[in-house]
Amino acid sequence: MPESGWKSPELLWKSLERMQFMNENRGDWRDLNKTAFNSLFRDACEKCFGLHISSALSETESKILSNKIYEQTGLVIGPKSIKNYSIYLFEKRGSTKENPSDATLDTLARYVLGAPHTTELQRKNNENHYPYWFQYRNGLTGAMPARRKLMYGRKKALFLLLAVFIVVITIFIIDSRNGKNRSEVFADDFNSVERDSLEARGWMIKSEDPAWWKRRNERPGHLTLFTLKGDNWKNEENPAGIKNLLMRRIYSSCFMAEIHLTGFIPRQNWQQAGILLSEDSTLSGKALRLSLSYNDFFGGYQKPAEIIIQAVSCSESGILSKPEEIAHIPLFSIEPDHETLVMNNLATSALKIEKRGELFRFLYTTGPGESFAFKEVVSGKFDLQPRYISLFAIQGWARRESVLPASFDSFAFATISCNE
Repeated sequence: MPESGWKSPELLWKSLERMQFMNENRGDWRDLNKTAFNSLFRDACEKCFGLHISSALSETESKILSNKIYEQTGLVIGPKSIKNYSIYLFEKRGSTKENPSDATLDTLARYVLGAPHTTELQRKNNENHYPYWFQYRNGLTGAMPARRKLMYGRKKALFLLLAVFIVVITIFIIDSRNGKNRSEVFADDFNSVERDSLEARGWMIKSEDPAWWKRRNERPGHLTLFTLKGDNWKNEENPAGIKNLLMRRIYSSCFMAEIHLTGFIPRQNWQQAGILLSEDSTLSGKALRLSLSYNDFFGGYQKPAEIIIQAVSCSESGILSKPEEIAHIPLFSIEPDHETLVMNNLATSALKIEKRGELFRFLYTTGPGESFAFKEVVSGKFDLQPRYISLFAIQGWARRESVLPASFDSFAFATISCNE
């Protein structure tokens, strides 16, 4: 047995290690000891009772744990102390904080780690540096920062997600209230109409008719759609639907949109091509459309057929109300021997919609070339916030389908000021 006060080189080295550890971790010492004690006591309870303990121990349970510790280690921790520790750790109550000594912590660690049986005298003489307690605690020091970093990382990620969510909602509310205008500029000359190219440029193809959609590139440098049977509002026999509708999402509150057509001359009633604005992508809500169309219906009166500019509003949900024709402007009367003149004047045509707040303007131009200025068809205020814009060619719900190509030469879209 070593003389009193004398330490072997090994024990001295252990003491120096302990002092070095304390110096390096002085700022976190109390938190580290408390965390390690919490973990150690829970491990001891789990080893003794075979299950996870989440509440303070009873007097009987405290006695059982005390006896188990003594049987395995040869060292004593009184039942009253064990009960007080459990109250402090599990219920966070009591007038004073529990501060177990290193000797008590070492006894708990010996029990948890399965150390050899000893006595208080043997430990005092041979292991008074409490190796098992520091072994247990130091084993946590590597894992604890990782756990803390993981928990911190999760909390930080959650906080960032929450912050982003709040910012997005705030921006959305501010934009909605203030009518803030998101800037967008887009132009398409349709030099490529391959599906992947169109989709890469933001277009969506709705209600595809494969037989006619594959003919979309019949005129080079154009997107060719066909006046198939369909409409954006239903009738008694047919649900709303437009085949080969070319649609894209828009975000601007105020904008101008413009299309140019080459050689589109409708020849049968309800044949038309143009621009469609809608609040949803299913054509079941509010919508506005502007088109170049053909009309030969005069309520029984005999008149020459005509080429018209038509503007139509579905100001209510399509399932609740019929559309309203807000503009019907005759351009050319197709009288005998005037067909060539009409063809020359429709060699090129263009349609344009401007939106500033609730005010919409509808414009058009036609002529042998591209140099003719736009003329206003009609303007008015409409309770509509379009989220989609589409290019279309249809023949409405005509009983006999007459298919005609409509070649779109270009499309342009740009954000404009909301000041009316």
